[in-house]
Amino acid sequence: QVQLVESGGGLVQPGGSLRLSCAASGSIFRINAMGWYRQAPGKERELVATITSGGSTNYADSVKGRFTISRDNAENTVYLQMNSLKPEDTAVYYCNARVVLTTTRMTYDYWGRGTQVTVSS
Repeated sequence: QVQLVESGGGLVQPGGSLRLSCAASGSIFRINAMGWYRQAPGKERELVATITSGGSTNYADSVKGRFTISRDNAENTVYLQMNSLKPEDTAVYYCNARVVLTTTRMTYDYWGRGTQVTVSS
């Protein structure tokens, strides 16, 4: 009913930048919070950043001051600008959206398939 498609991952050198995008489509009445999570090999998935429909943001301590989350409510899209990247930022990054469906007006969490970010020289 709802699809999330991420883009923008890739290979970057330490200190470099990447911008991730995630577009939501489908039976969307409203999107409440959107966010980015990541999972490194052998580790659990962890929160990177979230943003409410009103623009309030929350960041993991490890990315504060380096990453910026933003969203375009009209386009149902969330972005993650990642600067000063470090090797420890290497992970698969997943988009999440808390969606109120048009059909039922019930709220569900949806996830994208993930995009790989590799920080290496």
